[in-house]
Amino acid sequence: AAATRDHARVVALFVLDRRLLNGAGPKRRDLFCAHLAALDQTLRDLGGRLVIREADPGLPPAEAAATEVRRAADEVGAGTVHANRDVGPFARRRDDLVDIVGWWGRTVHPPGSVLTNKGTLSRVFTPFYRRWDSTVPEDWPQPGGADLIALDGVDPPTPDADPPMAGGEGAALDRLAEWLSAVDAYEDTRNLPAIPGTSMLSADLKFGTIAARRIVLEAGTGTEGRAASVRQLAWRDWYTHLMWEMPHMVDHSVSPEYDRIEWQDDPDDFAAWCAGRTGYPIVDAGMRQLVESGWMHNRVRMICASFLVKDLLVDWRRGERFFRHHLIDSDLAQNVGNWQWVAGTGPDSAPYFRIMNPTAQQQRWDPDGTYVNTWLDADDPAYPGPIVEHGAARDRTLAAYKAVKGS
Repeated sequence: AAATRDHARVVALFVLDRRLLNGAGPKRRDLFCAHLAALDQTLRDLGGRLVIREADPGLPPAEAAATEVRRAADEVGAGTVHANRDVGPFARRRDDLVDIVGWWGRTVHPPGSVLTNKGTLSRVFTPFYRRWDSTVPEDWPQPGGADLIALDGVDPPTPDADPPMAGGEGAALDRLAEWLSAVDAYEDTRNLPAIPGTSMLSADLKFGTIAARRIVLEAGTGTEGRAASVRQLAWRDWYTHLMWEMPHMVDHSVSPEYDRIEWQDDPDDFAAWCAGRTGYPIVDAGMRQLVESGWMHNRVRMICASFLVKDLLVDWRRGERFFRHHLIDSDLAQNVGNWQWVAGTGPDSAPYFRIMNPTAQQQRWDPDGTYVNTWLDADDPAYPGPIVEHGAARDRTLAAYKAVKGS
């Protein structure tokens, strides 16, 4: 919008790095291809095209992306590069290599705009949310009438299989409309994995096919369900703001003493967790849903993450990377922030001594087994018994955390 408002000619450019594409899980890769093709078609309908250029595999990814951006800009004599910012280390390195006009299209409020009275970013969510909720969104530009320039480029990559959902902004808006017809019940349904009680918009937020601000404006806070749904977008902003301020949280605990935990990191335990063969049905159902579909219900994400860290005493970073690979909605700040929350190593985390009992969680949120039975047959004679006893595992984890607490 800003580019078409401020300039007479615009090139819509995407730099495709096959290394990054091939490093994503198959479901996210297929969805990405669908979104890219849909964007290309939208631009063709407007008289242009999405100019896709291949990154040089001989250069580091950030440098390769920046090189292609500069090359395309030189090709048409462009004086300005507009781009949406992101907060991960790769994105920041890439953006630093090109003189861009940066925008925060994927957050409701940009990092640095929701601060305490002391001018700092709150490390506790509730006061952040109160300030976030009362902050007036910045004005966004309205699109102008620039001509779209169709340079040479490659075709969008072809998905290997049907994507897990329809690609493009139009399909995302259809999903939003469907969610708005159900959102009023969100507070009652959000923790029940057997029913479609969440928005399923997380992948659209990740890819930018819908803006978080649009969801806030269209959902509003007029009912308990709508207010609770919007609050989730505040969590999303918070983790983005935190990673912008603390990029090291990708690899290091926000509470640094927890980097000294002596993790068990048993390879057989980790393999059983990845394969959905821990002997705890709700954990195994969640992991199988993740690998088979590229998505997992949020309540089950917490249960599976807690089990890996707090029952198996496996480093949260290993689980975070597994989720990051497979999830269609894999967003670095959200994935890292939520894993650190569950692990008790991040800001405003669940205390380290709060450990989810997977059996109790299943009894509470999937009491009739509808969700579990969708993804596994727990009565199968080959189904394994529990690989750990929860009580003993809990005691082991508490000892490991206490050993470094306050050190």
